Amino acid sequence: MSAHQLSDLIRFARHNSPFYRDLYADLSPDADRLADLPVVDQRGFWAANTLHDNRVLTSPLSEASVFKTGGTTGAPKFSFYTRDEWRTFVTAFGHGLVDTGLRPGHRVADLFYAGELYASFLFVLDSLTHAPVDNVRLPIGGAAPLESTVPTLRDLSAQVLTGTPTTLCRLAEHVLATGQRLEAVELVLFGGEALFADQRRLLAAAFPGAKARSVGYASVDAGLLGRPVPGPDARVHRAFAPHSVVEILDDATGEPVTEPGRPGRVVVTSLFRRLMPVIRYPAGDRAEWTGTGEGHFRILGRAEEGVRVGPVSLYSQDAQDAVAAADTTGRIVGMQLVVRRQDGRDGLTLRLATAPGDDDPARLEPLAKAVVTTLERARPLYPDSVRAGFVHPLAVEWARHRDLATNPRTGKLVRVLDERPTA
Repeated sequence: MSAHQLSDLIRFARHNSPFYRDLYADLSPDADRLADLPVVDQRGFWAANTLHDNRVLTSPLSEASVFKTGGTTGAPKFSFYTRDEWRTFVTAFGHGLVDTGLRPGHRVADLFYAGELYASFLFVLDSLTHAPVDNVRLPIGGAAPLESTVPTLRDLSAQVLTGTPTTLCRLAEHVLATGQRLEAVELVLFGGEALFADQRRLLAAAFPGAKARSVGYASVDAGLLGRPVPGPDARVHRAFAPHSVVEILDDATGEPVTEPGRPGRVVVTSLFRRLMPVIRYPAGDRAEWTGTGEGHFRILGRAEEGVRVGPVSLYSQDAQDAVAAADTTGRIVGMQLVVRRQDGRDGLTLRLATAPGDDDPARLEPLAKAVVTTLERARPLYPDSVRAGFVHPLAVEWARHRDLATNPRTGKLVRVLDERPTA
């Protein structure tokens, strides 16, 4: 990382973005190191990063691509890229594809989702276009009927499949159920959510000659995060130097973690984005340095800012807002999001704590239904995914406040518990 490049970005953001000007108001004018800067508060960032009267952007919106990122229907979140920033984004990510095993001439099916301002389909397609090796791109999309997708893959001899694990597994189930064969498939590249052991077994059964690997680690809000590292552990990535800086911060102290094997939350700084600066922005994941190579880190799961349940992204604030709206008498005194995996599907449980003595099931059941209904109304993709068979229905688990998990070092409440196996 160039110190000049970073200091120039900090000065530019302070001068041109009202959000960063306010965030850094108490800092020395010559603050030019990441350690000098506060970590961005996600809620404040998105409250300022609005379509109208935006306080994060550094200039009026006159030339850009606009994409939707995670959030509730009532308060959608948007990310902005100039054409030069998008070109840098997809070119760097495209170069990382060679580490997945992409070879010259590979025929690659893009099965990510398109439309409604979502970026993944276009992002992967453009990344393949800017990859340093020739390839044949098959822009099929994740919403195409499987009855037409499979013949297309077979007729065009697709060798690489790219998509979310949910989409890839749905395809694998269809292939197995219909007794078809896609013998040309050599690589299955997943992104957007973790790939679990049961899903690997399903993919191996449907595509016995293929290797399952990470397509890379990125998001439309945080930008470039991790380039795949070849090897047996698909969770291991390395930073996209010199385009971004990845930090792992201690959960309790917020200090940068430097030693291998010590988990913390992922924070990213994008050195090429100026329209919508991303400086010490929480990516929503936890990770640890591996010590196996310079900048190598292992993704461990979602952090408390957000959680991914199958194809659905949820912020803990979404659940907090649903509880606040449904619990009009204030009976709920604590909450955690618990993500579990059973029968090959993710599921989200809302662990809600009530005061001692308030444990009558007959009185709690209507409240539980009200919370679930409110959250599903705010995040309609979740009930849609339930109906599609991708995730388990939302569940409620009643507890006492003392039963809620806390950080053993600080005693602070842990907002999100990811109990899914990641090995």
